[in-house]
Amino acid sequence: MRVNRQIRISPVRVISPEGEQLGILPIERAQEIAEEQGLDLVEVAPLARPPVCRIMDYGKFKYEEQRQQREARKKQHHVQIKEVKMRPGIEDHDYDFKLRHARRFLEEGTRSS
Repeated sequence: MRVNRQIRISPVRVISPEGEQLGILPIERAQEIAEEQGLDLVEVAPLARPPVCRIMDYGKFKYEEQRQQREARKKQHHVQIKEVKMRPGIEDHDYDFKLRHARRFLEEGTRSS
């Protein structure tokens, strides 16, 4: 995302911190409005014509985004795959041992391959 002086395209569609559209303004005027409010001008839709910029606290926005990603990682389910290889020349004891392990994996609900 481009922020403040990194935005070069003019004019831009400006959205206030409350979510209201302020209209299509020259980039200089949009940056003045953001500075008057003590906030940043952030380009949220660079491919739109004209590009859409929002007035917001960019530091707070980045912090919230990182927090959401951290929470999503905590809730993520990790899949563990266990496998049992059976070969043609396996001895009876080894076969029984591997068979017991495979049954236990399936009973526990572990994904097996």
